[in-house]
Amino acid sequence: MDGSLTALTIMFSMVVTIQKEVQDHEGISLMSSEQNAFPISSQVLSQPIPSTYSSVPPAIVARDLLRVFGQKTAVNHLNLAVQRGEFYGFLGPNGAGKSTTIKMLTGLLRPTAGTAFVGGVNVWQDPLHARALMGVLPEYLNLYERLTGKEFLTFAGHMYGVPEADVRHRAEELLHILTLTEDADKLIVDYSLGMRKKIALAAALIHRPQVLFLDEPFEGIDPVSSRTIRDILRDLTQHGTTIFFSSHIMEVVERLCTRVGIINQGILVAEGTLQELREKASGENKDATLEDIFLNVIGAREETHNLSWLE
Repeated sequence: MDGSLTALTIMFSMVVTIQKEVQDHEGISLMSSEQNAFPISSQVLSQPIPSTYSSVPPAIVARDLLRVFGQKTAVNHLNLAVQRGEFYGFLGPNGAGKSTTIKMLTGLLRPTAGTAFVGGVNVWQDPLHARALMGVLPEYLNLYERLTGKEFLTFAGHMYGVPEADVRHRAEELLHILTLTEDADKLIVDYSLGMRKKIALAAALIHRPQVLFLDEPFEGIDPVSSRTIRDILRDLTQHGTTIFFSSHIMEVVERLCTRVGIINQGILVAEGTLQELREKASGENKDATLEDIFLNVIGAREETHNLSWLE
């Protein structure tokens, strides 16, 4: 049997088990047909995201999150809360703890101490329920390379309990809007970095998650696709989806995000709207860019760096 078909067979058996466990735990289906009867379009996005909570908690909560690797503290007692519908930018220099934080928030890495909640659900006490509420695009992609793009989206849709007809419709629209239709029947192993990013994003969106985690989503993406993705993300937040977004591209963060947090050496050193960060970090410079604010907050000195052997 082909490797991709073997993977599908194994994983679809897992789908049945996962869905049954969540249904037994909640007493309800993961997603009803009514909730899923839409493509990724303006009509879809105008529908409010359902909530089972009488009093709505924040979409994301990190409570005293700590992660230690040997002698190194990657994330140091992090506390933050992201409200529903926010587009939250999470910034920091390399090695600051951004990806580690996202992994702990999404259930991919167990914290040394502390707690994470998504949609009011404890990520580590009730992982199946929490993961049903979220979509994740990690920085480093581990995709099923022996599946085609279309097979991968079909698999992702079934994993989240999306009805078959909706899976087909949504997959077709996602492939079209992300300019992957012509490559839908190619194996993912033959995809470029940008194509892999786009198919992974499509898989994270196909069930229309309440919370979307994006770690460097624009890496390797061409300008045309970048604009399309930005438009999709804006529409999602305008209709209730919460986005937790990590990127080194300051201009994109400045353009998209409603609030920004800056982490340095595992500590959240600044947080607020762009205007609030300007007032806190830039003194009299009320027109400071996010890059100026970021460099100021992390204490990066303005130095000229030249290669001596070029002189």
